[in-house]
Amino acid sequence: MAVREIRLFGDPVLKSVCDPVKVFDERLAQLAQDLLDTTTQISGRAGVAANQIGVGLRGFSWNVDGKSGVIFNPVVVEVRGEKHLVQEGCLSVPGLWHVTPRHEYARVTGVDAEGKPITLEGTGLMAQALQHECDHLDGLLYLDRLEPEERKLAMRNLRDQPWFMK
Repeated sequence: MAVREIRLFGDPVLKSVCDPVKVFDERLAQLAQDLLDTTTQISGRAGVAANQIGVGLRGFSWNVDGKSGVIFNPVVVEVRGEKHLVQEGCLSVPGLWHVTPRHEYARVTGVDAEGKPITLEGTGLMAQALQHECDHLDGLLYLDRLEPEERKLAMRNLRDQPWFMK
């Protein structure tokens, strides 16, 4: 039960595809609690993927519109609506916000920390968070989704961040 340190851009774990969860035990329950604490105990966090705290397993927590939880082995099963440009940031790329194309609706299926099936869905911030966190588990950052000119700007801005390792 702890707020865990967030891994930053450049850490190889962020670019690695996460492994599916196969064992549902006390260690996974602890990971679930750490993910939830890391998301909910600091305001402004809509979600945290396991690899953002250095764990290469498919799971993330969310905290949107007063509802929070954890999902493991999530799969995006449906997206709807035109992709629209939204301001997006990431805890692993602190200080930067860029317009990112995201679908208006997303639905994700997976399991909870006990292995019971769950479905998450939503529009707006929830749809954005579901797409963003599932991308993390596939080794993608929101920067990878940017349009070419916006990506160039983001990379230029990234190099100017005080935390960026040069």
